Amino acid sequence: MSDASLAPLTTLGLGGPAATLVTAADAAEIVEAVRLADATGQPLLVLAGGSNVVVADQGFRGTVVLVRSSGVVAARRGDGIEVTVQAGHDWDALVAEAVAEHWSGLECLSGIPGSTGATPIQNVGAYGAEVAETLLDVTAYDRVEDAVVQLAAAECGFGYRHSTFKETDRYVVLSVRFRLAPQLVSQPLRYGELTRVLGVPADGTAPLGDVREAVLGLRRSKGMVLDPDDPDTRSVGSFFTNPVLDPDVFAELEARLPEAPPRWEGADGRIKTSAAWLIERAGFRRGYGRDGVAISTKHTLALTNRGDGTTAALLSLAEEIVAGVRDKFGVTLVPEPRLVGVELSSVPAV
Repeated sequence: MSDASLAPLTTLGLGGPAATLVTAADAAEIVEAVRLADATGQPLLVLAGGSNVVVADQGFRGTVVLVRSSGVVAARRGDGIEVTVQAGHDWDALVAEAVAEHWSGLECLSGIPGSTGATPIQNVGAYGAEVAETLLDVTAYDRVEDAVVQLAAAECGFGYRHSTFKETDRYVVLSVRFRLAPQLVSQPLRYGELTRVLGVPADGTAPLGDVREAVLGLRRSKGMVLDPDDPDTRSVGSFFTNPVLDPDVFAELEARLPEAPPRWEGADGRIKTSAAWLIERAGFRRGYGRDGVAISTKHTLALTNRGDGTTAALLSLAEEIVAGVRDKFGVTLVPEPRLVGVELSSVPAV
């Protein structure tokens, strides 16, 4: 298909046309479409749920492969359940199935929009859990070697909202394999807001269904569960990652503030703080915006298309926020979504 609009294929509802749009229904079709694009020298964009991508108003002048593979295969291995999921399979549908089947490990990641194949790229995480904690391996097409390969979790370079797949376009994810625990209760719960809602202590557990419903409730309250009737959900979720700072940089930040900023200490000694907290104290309130785009009225980290926005307007608002936080606190915010054909600060376009 030529000149198909990409806007309806993204949760932002923004983005111009693709020169060529190819729909791939299974792993073989994904590989075939990518091979053809590479053979003809076409720029390539692999798109599935469209929940973590910002596409230029001018669109993408190359081949967009729309991943529509699906399917879940589970097998008992020792004391665990190994679950292989096709890249295009809806992520929250997988989490719902895991909870219903009493497979513990994904429950805190309920309500996250997008496809399963996208989760290792971003090392998706929420409410104290990350995909890397349960992922066994990723099957991918290696564009350099022209071969289907399997990458163990240790080879994926997982970090905070980061992976090897985010550093390079060499690999196209075809399927993901997880190891989950066959039990009725969750993994230990570490996120304070969630444990308070559930009424359990830190590192306590709760029934899988209760955890899923609590997470969905929290996400809905922040406009983070897709709802066509709620413009606050027309976003990419959190637009910025939480800054992870060296101890001396965090100490400088503390010294500039009358109140202590949030802090979470990592195993490497670095300290994560809250991007939303910094944005709000830099003077940007929920609902602030212009030209058809705005900060969500429910969550400071979500930048939303109010229905008549443009990518240019969204990026202008993001640039304003980055500049405001940097000027006030000396911290540069980094965008979380993939930017296609656009740039923000020092982040290059793809």
